[in-house]
Amino acid sequence: MSNKQKVTVGEVMNQRYIRVDGLDTVAEAFRRMYKADAQCMIVQRRDESDEFGLVLHTDIARKVIGPDRAPERVRLYEIMSKPTLSVHPGMNIRYAARLFERFHIRVAPVIEAGDVAGIVSDLDIVTQGLSQLIE
Repeated sequence: MSNKQKVTVGEVMNQRYIRVDGLDTVAEAFRRMYKADAQCMIVQRRDESDEFGLVLHTDIARKVIGPDRAPERVRLYEIMSKPTLSVHPGMNIRYAARLFERFHIRVAPVIEAGDVAGIVSDLDIVTQGLSQLIE
């Protein structure tokens, strides 16, 4: 792989996310997520000095379903990851893969000019990135 072209996060990122408010309930946000066939939820910042939050299916499973909490009563801010590790679109997928491994994450927001440009997952890195590298 070392003599092949560079593949960037921007080339493999996807748009399978929805933007939500931290005050939304898990139930209402999940309905939107399911309808949009989204991979995750990006929790909007409250202001310029705030950070984005992230909610994955695993957060709902571990923090709502497992402990038998009512999704209609749990707010996203209670279960989100915040701050979250993010990557920039120009990052080489090799470095993104190393970052994912080092911090045991599977999905990261792609931030460009202070806003979410997309998301990238370990699956995107393998399926999209490796396919470009071995062509």
